[in-house]
Amino acid sequence: MRVVLATNNAKKLAELRRLVAEQQLDLTVLGLADVPTYPEPAETERTFEGNALLKARACRDATGEPALADDSGIEVDLLNNMPGVRSARWAGRGATDQQNLDLLIAQLADTEPADRTARFVCAVAYAAPDGTEHVLRATMEGHLVSTPAGANGFGYDPIFVAEGNTRTNAELSPAEKDAISHRGKAVRAMLQWLVKRG
Repeated sequence: MRVVLATNNAKKLAELRRLVAEQQLDLTVLGLADVPTYPEPAETERTFEGNALLKARACRDATGEPALADDSGIEVDLLNNMPGVRSARWAGRGATDQQNLDLLIAQLADTEPADRTARFVCAVAYAAPDGTEHVLRATMEGHLVSTPAGANGFGYDPIFVAEGNTRTNAELSPAEKDAISHRGKAVRAMLQWLVKRG
C-alpha cells in the first residue's frame, strides 16, 4: 500500500515516515518530489479541514494515487483564534517561519503570561482515486512564552509549551514531540483508519 503526502515540507514528510515506522505499517509514503509536479492549489478555505481536503484532492487528481494532506496552524485565544489557517502567512505572503514568529511575539508583548493560552490544530485529509475521502482533526493545548527556546521543530514551536510540559516544543526531541503533537495525534488516527480500511 502506498500514499502520497501532498507537501514540500521535508520535516512533515520525515515526521509521517517516522510515525508509519513507529506503527510498523506496511505503507510506503511518497513525497511530492517522488511524483510528477502539478500546480498546487491555493489554500482558500476558511477551515483547516477544508484546506487539507483541497490539497489531498488536488494531489489525488494529479497523480492518480491515494493522497494525504494536512493543514495545521496555531490558534491564540487572545487573538480570537488567529493566526489559524493564516499561520504560515501571518507576516504576509512568502513570510519565513522567523518572520511569522517575530510578529506573533510582538503582538503578545504587553500581555500577561496566564492569558497566552493557545493550541496547535491539525486536520489530516485522505483522498483516494475511488472517491473515498476522510478527514480527522486533533489539537495540542498549551500556552505561549515570550522568549523563544530550543532548536528543534519548526514554525511556532520555539514559543509553544504544551499542557503538562515546562519546555517548548522546540526543546523536545522529535520522538517527544510526536508523542503529544496535534499532527502526531491526527496522523496516528488516520493511519489506524487506513489500516482498518485495508
